[in-house]
Amino acid sequence: MTDTPTSFRLLPGAADSPVVLHVPHSSRALPADVRHGIVLGNEALERELDHITDSHTAEIAAVAASVCKTTPWRFVNQLSRLVVDPERFPDEREEMLAVGMGAVYTRTTHREALRPDGYEGSDLVRRYFEPYAAAMTAAVDARLSAAGRAVVIDVHSYPTEPLPYELHAGGPRPPICLGTDPVHTPAGLLQAAQEAFSGFGGTGLDSPFAGTYVPLKHYGRDERVSALMIEIRRDVYMKEPGGEAGPGLEALGAAVAGLVEAVGALG
Repeated sequence: MTDTPTSFRLLPGAADSPVVLHVPHSSRALPADVRHGIVLGNEALERELDHITDSHTAEIAAVAASVCKTTPWRFVNQLSRLVVDPERFPDEREEMLAVGMGAVYTRTTHREALRPDGYEGSDLVRRYFEPYAAAMTAAVDARLSAAGRAVVIDVHSYPTEPLPYELHAGGPRPPICLGTDPVHTPAGLLQAAQEAFSGFGGTGLDSPFAGTYVPLKHYGRDERVSALMIEIRRDVYMKEPGGEAGPGLEALGAAVAGLVEAVGALG
């Protein structure tokens, strides 16, 4: 566990790059006081982290950044999503509240208790969610100022077999799931992603996970901000659950880089 106060890192890219690679769920780190508020024993917590963490996605983004001609910016969560999930709505709009997995989780991937009944997570929202959201908003604003547009590409992964917490587990589980938004995912961005990931056995749209991450300041309001979520099925690149990465990681990094370059060419 960790007492690191910084919950995120913004890794600089090229001054004129519009792209922010967002990696929200790759860390397993928990501050000590947050760990004390979780009811799972150590072994059960490690198993939960195996299931809930998008393992190695920060490395995929790092590979992509290292080979791009125009380096994208990277915004990487340094803490586990068991602290807060920065991609949830922080209010009643969040559908995952139905399974105890809003901005602050109270249930596990298997719908078991993660925090005590009646847990009130406003302190974690104040300490972690709000600063993260403000910094991500600032990062997007900076890309708008520098490049006249911003492109948020979310890098995620998901398990090959559904977990009990999933609300939409009945649909396809393609090697690459592309999450879209009707306002913020233009056709050119989606086509570029489909082409970049064509070599992994198929892409699908919004199943089993849908949507994109756009800061609330811009969400539904500023079409200069475009966004796409990349959900990589974990058997494409790693041993499940929570195991080591395989050779697929480098290939996925190259594919993300191809997408970043294509986005730059869209202008």
